[in-house]
Amino acid sequence: MTTTSLPGRAKVFRDAAASRLALTGDWTLPHYVDLQHSIAAIAHDVDASTTVDARELGALDTSGALVIAELLGSARTQALAQDPTIPVARRALLKTVGDALDTYCHAAPRERRSSLSILLERIGRATESFWKQSLKLLGFIGMVLQAIAATVWRPKRWRVTALVSHIEQTGLDAVPILSLLSFMVGAVVAFLGATALATYGASVFVIDLIGFAFLREFGVLLTAILLAGRTASAFTAQIGSMKAREEIDAIRTLGLDPIELLVLPRVLALLVALPLLTFIAMVTGILGGAVVCFSVLHMSPAMFLSMFRDDMTLGQLLVGMAKAPVFAFLIGVIGCMEGFKVSGSAQSVGEHTTSSVVQSLFVVILIDAAAALFYMEMGW
Repeated sequence: MTTTSLPGRAKVFRDAAASRLALTGDWTLPHYVDLQHSIAAIAHDVDASTTVDARELGALDTSGALVIAELLGSARTQALAQDPTIPVARRALLKTVGDALDTYCHAAPRERRSSLSILLERIGRATESFWKQSLKLLGFIGMVLQAIAATVWRPKRWRVTALVSHIEQTGLDAVPILSLLSFMVGAVVAFLGATALATYGASVFVIDLIGFAFLREFGVLLTAILLAGRTASAFTAQIGSMKAREEIDAIRTLGLDPIELLVLPRVLALLVALPLLTFIAMVTGILGGAVVCFSVLHMSPAMFLSMFRDDMTLGQLLVGMAKAPVFAFLIGVIGCMEGFKVSGSAQSVGEHTTSSVVQSLFVVILIDAAAALFYMEMGW
């Protein structure tokens, strides 16, 4: 003999004195939809004076208890859990669901805002983030300068082996790609200049265009951009990986200074390598322009060298080379600083590596623009 479960029902009976809510049948998950319809039909008839009759209540699970609690509210559900006519297990379930509803917090409705307010908020947050990042960068620069001042007069604390190794990685290994890049850019600049100046019959001034472009701007700028993408990211990844493996904490435990041990060799290596690479970029860029002059404009090498020597001065070279140490210091500091900010996961290493490249490029272009305006005002 099998028994069939009857779906739960809720009915309200009214007499002259009061109203009574009768709960019958099984209040379980299979009947959840029917239970929702049942309470929706009588919800407006149930008030604070309605008594609850649960003597014919059948099976009860969490979903059924939730429906009852939604109908009666948290306080009356907990009061129903004290009814001695209900089995102990079902009373405990009703009390648990009532307590849960009592402590449940509904999410506050999201405020509808205009697109303008959202845009202004994002601009404000970006400005605040930029200001905080600038302060962190200035603080880290101060720490690096303090470490340099503390070690420059103590040769025993110089990391010569690490310095030479980083000079090789950041400088010597970058020569092929930088030479090829500068040569191609020099050829493109010469070709475009020859095409534009040919209209005015002034193709010969392509030599001056190439010289001024690479001695003042392109040589140092191409080098700095290449090292910002190649070296700053490498510094961040190296130090960030050490941070993730807690090697930097181990260095501090041994009583060593991570700035002196990890940052100074990298920054000093860039201070040596970037000016040398800048000179190489200038030479190869001018050589690329000269090849175009020889092949397209049919200039002789003697004519090219003669005009270049007469029109270009040592001051043009110094104007470009003066920016190289500044770019080298900032690229090295930013790359190392982002490495120290890694939180410990591979995702964090990738995020800060990307951030170091973006910040380095932004700072390089910003400083270069400011230097160009300064040189123009000074007449250099």
